[in-house]
Amino acid sequence: MLAPEVFITCAVTGSADSSRKNPHVPVTPAQIAASALEAHAAGAAVVHLHVRDPQTGAASRDPKLFREVVERIRGENQEVILNLTGGMGGDLMLGPERAPLDFRAGTDFVGPQERMVHILDLLPEIGSLDCGSLNFDELIYGTTPGYLRTMAREYQKRNVRPELEVFELGHIELAKQLLAEGLINQPALFQLCLGIKYGAPASSEAMQAMRDTLPPGSLWSAFGLGRMQMPMVAQAVLLGGNVRVGLEDNLYLDKGIPATNAQLVERARAIIELLGVRVLTAPQTRARLGFAAESAQVPQNVCRTRSPGSGGSV
Repeated sequence: MLAPEVFITCAVTGSADSSRKNPHVPVTPAQIAASALEAHAAGAAVVHLHVRDPQTGAASRDPKLFREVVERIRGENQEVILNLTGGMGGDLMLGPERAPLDFRAGTDFVGPQERMVHILDLLPEIGSLDCGSLNFDELIYGTTPGYLRTMAREYQKRNVRPELEVFELGHIELAKQLLAEGLINQPALFQLCLGIKYGAPASSEAMQAMRDTLPPGSLWSAFGLGRMQMPMVAQAVLLGGNVRVGLEDNLYLDKGIPATNAQLVERARAIIELLGVRVLTAPQTRARLGFAAESAQVPQNVCRTRSPGSGGSV
C-alpha cells in the first residue's frame, strides 16, 4: 500500500563512535543544532536528537547539553518537531565469563528516571522509548517491562508522545502490552529499526513482517542502517510508512563519500517524490500527529520565538 504522503525524520548524530569516521557528524551542541536545522530546511519534519561530550565526541546523557541543543533550535525555529532520545543509560559490557558482573569500560546503566531526566525537563513533542533489550555485539542494551512502564507513565503525564523503537518482533509484543495497559495513547507511533546485527535485518521481508504485526491504526516509520538506508526509504513508502535517515544510521552519501544530514534528507526526499509521494512539511506533520501548530510545551528558560507572521517574539 503506497503511502500518499510521508514525513521524514532525521536522526542527527546518534551515540556510536562515528565522529572520527565522518567529519560532518556533529559533536558540540552548536553543531548538533545547526545540523538539525539544516536537515529541517532540506525537508525533515522531525529531528531525533542525541548529544555528545564536546571534548571527546563520546555519547552523553548530560541534561545541560540537551538543554543547549533545544534552546539553540527553538531560538531559531518553532516548526520543526523535536524527538529526544530516551534510550541512553542502558549499556552493559559484561566482564569475563568467570566474573560477568565485573562490568567493563563502556557500561552505562541507570534506572528509568535517570534515562529521561532531559525529556521531563525539556518536554519535547516526542521522546523515544526502546521497547526491549538487544545484543549489539558484546554490548547489551538492557531495559525491562517495568522500566518501560515507568517511562511511559511519565511521558503520558507530561503529554510527550513516545516513539516506540522496535528492533525485532518481540519488541512489538512488549509495546502491545503497554498499549493494553493504557500507558500509550492511541494511535501509537512506532519506529521500525532494521539492520542492527542481532535484530531484524534490513530487508523487505522483515519490514513487512514487522508492519503486519503492528496494532491496527498505528503510525510508523522505518530506517535501515548503512548502505541499506535508502533502499529502506523506498520500501517504507511502498508499505505505507514514513521514513528516517541521518548520520546516526548511515555515514555515507555514496561509497567513500561522507554525507551530511541535509544531503541524506535531500536524497530521501528525491526518492520519495520519484515514487509520486508527497513529503509532508513540519506543520503538516504536526497536524497528522495531533500536535499544536507550535510547540505547546515550553519548559522554563527555553528560548522561544513565534513563527513568522505571528506578531513578534517572546
